[in-house]
Amino acid sequence: MTALDTTDSSIPAPMVGVFGGSGLYSLLDRDRSETVDVVTPYGPISSPITIGDLDGVRVAFLARHGIAHTLPPHRVPYRANVWAMASLGVRAIVSSSAVGSLSPRIAPGTFVVPDQLIDRTSGRADTFFDGADVQHLPFSDPYCAQLRTIATDALAGLGEKVHPSATSVVVQGPRFSTRAESRWYRSLGAHIVNMTQYPEAALAAELNVGLVNVSFVTDSDAGDSAEDAVDPAVVLRRMAEAEQRIRSAIAAIAIAVPRDYATPSRVPDDAVLRVLAAGALV
Repeated sequence: MTALDTTDSSIPAPMVGVFGGSGLYSLLDRDRSETVDVVTPYGPISSPITIGDLDGVRVAFLARHGIAHTLPPHRVPYRANVWAMASLGVRAIVSSSAVGSLSPRIAPGTFVVPDQLIDRTSGRADTFFDGADVQHLPFSDPYCAQLRTIATDALAGLGEKVHPSATSVVVQGPRFSTRAESRWYRSLGAHIVNMTQYPEAALAAELNVGLVNVSFVTDSDAGDSAEDAVDPAVVLRRMAEAEQRIRSAIAAIAIAVPRDYATPSRVPDDAVLRVLAAGALV
């Protein structure tokens, strides 16, 4: 593993970044990839970043919870992870997540590409602009519409059952919902529940990096009876059983991102450059 100087223009920049969620701790062939560590102004990243090629697309992979799943959702260094990807030159991020279903239409074992979220987290550092440089983020549509279409088409092309839109409620974790909370989330219009999609999506948007989330449904959250209630062991087992499907899905999406992909700027470019330049102060 090497420490990466992100100012070194001789290093080919990855175009697509991948945040591997629960059950996805590697993606690229170790024999044909490079593992690097990125020093950030926001502390250590969750895990070293692996950079390699997927069918000619340069991809950077990071295990969100660490390579041994040692980071609970509320302790993931979201700012460090997103800053590291942006500093490497990543323009699009594919984020994978395990989720519980709040809707009878969305069965365990299927994929969801959410288009909306409800933030129920607390105490997480969720902006790069928390000093004198005040920037207000337009966040009405949290996920990139172009990347969502790419993801939906790629999943369908693999023969996967995919729900092309959904509202995700993001809870603090690491505990799962009570039955009353689960009913409340459904009454709010949420379809799935997750613990990591926020502030990841907002932080990427602040750096003008496009992000799409690919959720794999493992359970029915609290359910309507004791038999339906989410069980951590079941979640991990189902993620392990689906690992190859999730790998194939992430790879297919990354390969399908156009080489000229560019997300519209939500924050002035000069403000983003100031955030990225802060790494020089480390």
